[in-house]
Amino acid sequence: MDLYNLPVAGAQFENYCGGNLQGEHESCVDVAAIPGAESAFVVRDTKPEGAGLELRFTAEELDDFTRGWARKRSLTF
Repeated sequence: MDLYNLPVAGAQFENYCGGNLQGEHESCVDVAAIPGAESAFVVRDTKPEGAGLELRFTAEELDDFTRGWARKRSLTF
């Protein structure tokens, strides 16, 4: 499935921020499930220079990234 051909209109984005406390230019990303697609997500930057740029992933890809990132950084949940 080509995730980049799926429309994201109506997606309910959640905002995740942290670390860079610079007001409106906080280090944030928005994440949303792609409507009508099973286990597909869109991730976008919220800073002005990242406006309009997005990446799309399957749930499996995001889960693999999350586990790897947590392991590399010795994070625990």
